[in-house]
Amino acid sequence: MDEQSFATSILVDESPEVVFNAINDPRGWWSLQIEGATDQLGGEFFYHYKDVHLSKMKVVEHVANKKIVWLVTENSFNFVEDKTEWVGSKIIFEIEQKDRLTQLKFTHAGLVPAFECYKVCEEAWTNYIENSLYKYITEGKGDPNLKDDEGYNAELAEKWKLDE
Repeated sequence: MDEQSFATSILVDESPEVVFNAINDPRGWWSLQIEGATDQLGGEFFYHYKDVHLSKMKVVEHVANKKIVWLVTENSFNFVEDKTEWVGSKIIFEIEQKDRLTQLKFTHAGLVPAFECYKVCEEAWTNYIENSLYKYITEGKGDPNLKDDEGYNAELAEKWKLDE
């Protein structure tokens, strides 16, 4: 794995099962604008934030209470020249028991400082993991992006939606 890829971790006084279940529900800590299956191997889902960021992901690893990996299969940013920077990158959640605590290691493998989106993405992931997901795990309520019925390009969003 590229050691320059963005990574962070949190330590919580909860079981690996609680952490695993929270990660599996990104609508509780990342965004309410997620459609599709996020909690099973082979599941595919679509995420968007207005028309700023649209992404399709696939769950490529799903080991109960241990590890979850999402592969970014399609991506579009509206604020960088290379709109597909995330394509082929992996979002990795590794869960490990540490005495009575549980450590969650988060790595976005392939999100490197050379990417034009790196600073924005680094700030966003830091907030989602260290703040929102942490609160979702420890308090039962995170700070996900809210649904935004207006303010995004519905035609573009429709193009990116999963076939169901």
